[in-house]
Amino acid sequence: MSVQQTPASGTGVASPASTTTAAAHAHREDTALPFDAGLESRPPVLAALDLGTNNCRLLIARPARDGFRVIDAFSRIVRLGEGLTRSDRLCDDAMARTVQALKVCRSKMERRGVSLVRAVGTEACRRADNCEEFLGRVATETGLRIEIISPKEEARLALAGCAPLLDSTLPHALVFDIGGGSTELLWIRLSRGRPVVLDQISVPLGVVNLTETYGGDRVCPNDYRRMMDRVGSALSDFDSRNNIAAAVAARRVQMLGASGTVTTLAGIQMGLARYDRSRVDGAWLDRDKARSISETLLGLDYLGRSSQPCVGRDRADLVVAGCAILDAIWRQWPVPQLRIADRGVREGILFELAAHARRHR
Repeated sequence: MSVQQTPASGTGVASPASTTTAAAHAHREDTALPFDAGLESRPPVLAALDLGTNNCRLLIARPARDGFRVIDAFSRIVRLGEGLTRSDRLCDDAMARTVQALKVCRSKMERRGVSLVRAVGTEACRRADNCEEFLGRVATETGLRIEIISPKEEARLALAGCAPLLDSTLPHALVFDIGGGSTELLWIRLSRGRPVVLDQISVPLGVVNLTETYGGDRVCPNDYRRMMDRVGSALSDFDSRNNIAAAVAARRVQMLGASGTVTTLAGIQMGLARYDRSRVDGAWLDRDKARSISETLLGLDYLGRSSQPCVGRDRADLVVAGCAILDAIWRQWPVPQLRIADRGVREGILFELAAHARRHR
């Protein structure tokens, strides 16, 4: 992984002067930025920031022999992509919420003495006509440099983060991540236990843009089926060109899912009173039980869903759209169970930053 050596400011954040131009932001893949000029004199502290359509997530870690050890974390629902379906622009309120969350991220990085950071933006940043303006504001107000990554790079990082959960005894895997503005899918072959990407797609449908189209209070069964059909129509060519359904029928395929949708359903299936990542990450979600839970959530309004354990107010309007996406994936490929990954892009970034830090010390 290449590391761009740029000067650090006195606050330990990359200087805004080096980050405000559009060329500096757009489509810079597989890069990391020094966060502190004292990188060489101290044990490294790493940070991975994933700015999605719905969430802003940060992990701070130290390299360890088998990867990394997390020492701090932050996650906030910012809904950066709010209204993007209608206007192709990031709205003022969404940008303000996101900048405030990024200021918290910067503060945590400074407090923990972060020496190397990679911060990435995904579908909302890729789609918005005013993204350059937004990233310039982020650089000016927080000193953070957000790198817009392609769907292919997003999927690669997510796989790197999730790969330890794959079963090496099964030859193929479907790996998916249901996001706010898109859903990423990977068709994987396991070669000597290592995942090899055979094909991938990015479906431009996620929980935020589907909720904005079909509503997030009471969703009627017909609209639920419409959401499923829209996602399903985007999967058919991916299936046929890889002959995935035949491999599923032969029981040669495992399924691994990441996103708030699958972690929420797993928490409900387990009867958790409140969400517990340590119990959900790596757990299994049964297809029939998940469909039953989805039907129950569909029958509730926003307030009813918000009162459900592991859902809450922040996700109550989005979870039905997520269930529709998951149902569409399962309708296409009826694998009996999927494994839950409460991990993804951030962990993929940290694995690579930790490897870089070990090579350069």
